[in-house]
Amino acid sequence: MIETAAISVTAFRRRPLIAAAFVVAGAMMLASCASTSGPSGDVIDASAGSAVNIDSLTAVINQNPNDPNAYNVRGSAYGRAGQYELAIADFNTAIKMNPNFYQAYANRALILRNEKKNEQAFADYNTAIRINGDYAVAYVGRGNMYRDNKQYDLALADFDHAIKIDPSDPRAYHNRGLIHQAEKQYQPAIDDFSKAIALQPTAAEPFNARGLSYLAVGDYKAALDDFNEVVKRNPQSYEGWTNQGLALEQLGRRQQAFNAFSHAAYLDNTYRPATEGMHRTAGGGGAPLPATN
Repeated sequence: MIETAAISVTAFRRRPLIAAAFVVAGAMMLASCASTSGPSGDVIDASAGSAVNIDSLTAVINQNPNDPNAYNVRGSAYGRAGQYELAIADFNTAIKMNPNFYQAYANRALILRNEKKNEQAFADYNTAIRINGDYAVAYVGRGNMYRDNKQYDLALADFDHAIKIDPSDPRAYHNRGLIHQAEKQYQPAIDDFSKAIALQPTAAEPFNARGLSYLAVGDYKAALDDFNEVVKRNPQSYEGWTNQGLALEQLGRRQQAFNAFSHAAYLDNTYRPATEGMHRTAGGGGAPLPATN
């Protein structure tokens, strides 16, 4: 999420047959790891960039046209609203006014990353780090780009450094956990997700990620507990409901598994792991499958 000099706006605030089922669980793990974004701080929350807020920030700029921080804050609001060109323009102005404005470089990097302009995004993260080598946000952002590119050693180094700078930032733990999980190092992944949860217990994503690692090591009860927390925090998470179904299926609770898969399919009827889970568990006491054309 976009960081500003005045506020920290992230998805994690600082102040997604037994043998056959296990194969599906593994596939789900990969899918969920790839789609989990909230705690990484990389998803821009469109609901936060309201027109009213942007209008008020514009009024501030009109009163203080030479204040780079005002442009940085409004650029963040534009970014949250998905108005990327306007966000970039404001960050450009802030940086032109203050070439050492490392927060604006990191904010612009995130917008550039969302626009798939990765080379420019890397350059901005590197500049932010060069200006302020203790800016953990830039290490997390750059680490996420390395993780996307499967450059896991470089990503781990950035997340390790971010944690050293700021041990209270849950994003670095969560993202480092995702790397451990991708490398099938499930216990270190569980440890990192647990730290992220302790630091930000209201977020759903680290519970989902930890639950997938518990599934992988065969601790289905712990996995179910985590997926229950996911759907409690985010009832619209079709991945969370599907993963809950996988854990219930492994525990032999097929009717409840069917119900979870059904709810996931209701939320997104194109999500194959949910519909496939329904078919696997339909004979276990669940309701009849709906008719299909």
